[in-house]
Amino acid sequence: MQTSRRRLNVDVEELDRVIDAAEDGPLSKSDCQKLKTTLHALVERLAPKRNTEKTNSVLEPKNSSFTEAESAEPKPAGHGRNAASAFTGAEKVSVQHAQLKPGDPCPECREGRVYRQKEPKTLIRIVGQAPLKATVFEMERLRCNGCCQVFTAAEPAGVGAGKYDTTAVAMIALLKYGTGMPFNRMERLETQLGIPLPAATQWELMERAAKPIEPVLDEFIRRAAQGGVMHNDDTSMRVLKLVRSTDDGRTGVFTSGIVSILGGWKIALYFTGWKHAGENLADVLKTTRGRAG
Repeated sequence: MQTSRRRLNVDVEELDRVIDAAEDGPLSKSDCQKLKTTLHALVERLAPKRNTEKTNSVLEPKNSSFTEAESAEPKPAGHGRNAASAFTGAEKVSVQHAQLKPGDPCPECREGRVYRQKEPKTLIRIVGQAPLKATVFEMERLRCNGCCQVFTAAEPAGVGAGKYDTTAVAMIALLKYGTGMPFNRMERLETQLGIPLPAATQWELMERAAKPIEPVLDEFIRRAAQGGVMHNDDTSMRVLKLVRSTDDGRTGVFTSGIVSILGGWKIALYFTGWKHAGENLADVLKTTRGRAG
């Protein structure tokens, strides 16, 4: 059986009398109790989840079944909103108060001092930008009208000599192999945004970046060969140019997917060529070191 909260009748005129009496001298015990009762009742109304020793000493405790019923109510939907803490990749900018700093006198009461709160107020601002950003540095050149010597400003520190930064290469790889965006589609997008990026250039960047991490692929193949359970399948694949063996009579091109379960890990391998999934799986199983064919 549920019990309702104890109803409290507040006489505003009586409270005004108690407050006015405090100007002339100490309050009586009964007047102090009236103020305490009213204050704690107000706190209980404003913050139903608040539970302190002083509140419990003044108000009747809630029935446990009533508390459980309240907690079982479904929370309102968030409608797709994300808290500021969810934006882990966002740039964080600290905005200082224009007129106050920690330790300054309070401009409201003129008695206390202000101190920085642990949690700041947050404002999320999301803007659009190109996947790849280009910067054109224009180094000033000065020419002497006497000896015709030309003096050129030095390149900015930390820019580097290469045209494509490693972060740009990583972004292209993420868009292509992480989200499946074709090179031609990326070329059209970047062209529309005023940053030309030919598909052929993207491929060259990916080929160059793949060389240093080939040993990682070799190690994946070696470990996959030790798996206890293996799954494989293949599908047709269009390749613009594929170097074939002269004595090979096949014309098809396939991409084979192999998943090896090794302990608590799943290793996924992909091979594109004229071999079927079964042949690629056989190459993986007999591989101890190095790459499969």
